Amino acid sequence: MGTANKNSDVLIIIPAYNESENIENIVDEITTGYPQYDYVVVNDGSSDDTARILKKRGYNHINCPINLGIGGAIQTGYRYAKANDYEIAVQIDGDGQHDPAYIAEIIAPIEKGEADYVIGSRFVNKEGFQSSFTRRLGIHFLSGLITVLCFHRVKDVTSGFRAVNRFFINVFAENYPIDYPEPEAILDAIMRRKRILELPVVMRERETGKSSINFKKSIYYMIKVTLDIIVCRISYGIRR
Repeated sequence: MGTANKNSDVLIIIPAYNESENIENIVDEITTGYPQYDYVVVNDGSSDDTARILKKRGYNHINCPINLGIGGAIQTGYRYAKANDYEIAVQIDGDGQHDPAYIAEIIAPIEKGEADYVIGSRFVNKEGFQSSFTRRLGIHFLSGLITVLCFHRVKDVTSGFRAVNRFFINVFAENYPIDYPEPEAILDAIMRRKRILELPVVMRERETGKSSINFKKSIYYMIKVTLDIIVCRISYGIRR
C-alpha cells in the first residue's frame, strides 16, 4: 500500500463503484469545505468513467484491479489507513448521501477517548432521507436480530457513515466482512466489548445514478447477512 501525502491524523475513506456522476461533487465538497481531513477514494473496479475522472482531477485514490465488493473496497481503505499510520478513519459513501459536515461530530467522541466506534445514524432523530419503506423494514429486522443476539441496540446497522479509532483500523485492515459488511462489522465491535456510540445525522437522497442494490440483491442481502450474523455470533460464543 502506497505512502500518503499525510496532512492529518484523520482519513476519510470513500468507496466508489460506478460513481462517475457523483464522485466529483463529494470529493470537491470535502477538499473545499473540510481540508483539515485527508481522504482516499477507493475505486472498486468501476466500469464507468470513475477511474478516468479520479485521474484527471488528481484526486488521491486507489484503483482496485477488479471489483472486490463494498467490503473489499473498504478494507483496502483501512489497509491504506494502517500503512500510513492514521489515528481515525471515517467511512462515507461515494454517492453523496453522507454529509461531511457531520464528520467533526462523529469523530469528536473518539478524539476525546469516549468511544472506539461511532455510527452516523438517520434513525436517532429521524430527520432527512430515511430510505425506502422496504429497506427500513430490513434494517429494523437486522437491528432487532443483533439486539437479541448481543444485547446491544444499534438502530442504523446498515449506515455506511461511521468512524473508528486506531484499534479498529488495525482490525479491519486485516479482516473485514466482504458482502454488505456494515451489520457484521457492528457485531464484531460489540463482541469485542468496545465502546460503540450512535449519533444522529441527516442523510441526503442520492441525486444521480442508481444504487447497486436492486430487489433481487436486497433479498440475497437479507438472507446472507442474517445467516452471517448468526454464524458470527455462534463463532464468538465458541471462542469465548
